[in-house]
Amino acid sequence: MSGTSLVKLTRLVRASGRIVALTGAGCSTGSGIPDYRDDDGEWKCTPPLRIQQFVDSAETRKRYWARSMVGWRLVEAAQPNAAHEALAAIEASGRLRYLVTQNVDGLHQKAGSERVNDLHGRVDQVCCLECDARLTRVDFQQRLGGMNPQWRAEAVSYAPDGDAELDGVDFGGFRVPECARCAGVLKPDVVFFGESVPRPRVEEAMANVDAADLLLVVGSSLMVWSGYRFVRRAAEQGIPVAAVNLGKTRADAEIDLKVRADCGEVLQAIVGALPA
Repeated sequence: MSGTSLVKLTRLVRASGRIVALTGAGCSTGSGIPDYRDDDGEWKCTPPLRIQQFVDSAETRKRYWARSMVGWRLVEAAQPNAAHEALAAIEASGRLRYLVTQNVDGLHQKAGSERVNDLHGRVDQVCCLECDARLTRVDFQQRLGGMNPQWRAEAVSYAPDGDAELDGVDFGGFRVPECARCAGVLKPDVVFFGESVPRPRVEEAMANVDAADLLLVVGSSLMVWSGYRFVRRAAEQGIPVAAVNLGKTRADAEIDLKVRADCGEVLQAIVGALPA
């Protein structure tokens, strides 16, 4: 980590009173939740399931929920790390006015952040695609367990969205609960690849970016449009953009200042330099 870039970022945060943060998977790696991409922005694992695959195939849904039944344990047990806590502290200082996260783990709220836009939804909620009924993932996990009492599988690896890679497992006998209200298809209340982010979330985030005096990107490669668009918007509006990320980002040429280092270390250093 360059000491010069950290000093510059600290000064920028201290001088800003309307910061909007945009966070990605790199913000949660310190909590034991893996990220999707390597330092060059390439996939570390198989790209996530697309919405049409989930909707079109009952067999795909069996496979998804069987893997998720195992992967959910990691997300449920995860606790906020230094990066989450630092962002909550910057919000408490009055400088951070709004936080947009591409993560679905709910760790910003656990850390105490209050003005959070869960851009891609929350994996701790489940929704019906037919009637929009909702239930908690804890309740749904109990239903999964009740319908599959003999299911035993160990994860080979995990993904940021609560998915798990299982080795040599036959998913044929796995049973997936239907919606209790209408017998419709249930899915995690997250935005799958190929699915659009709900417009109200995007519009609210854009309005806050427009009113910001700094866009702070934390732990995101910005490789997907849903996050990258906010950097583009800030650049168009003449709003400074700073990033903290270990690897390259899609917006490296558009970022005014970048600190290539661990998110938690950088943000905690900044918090330590803020006026009491």
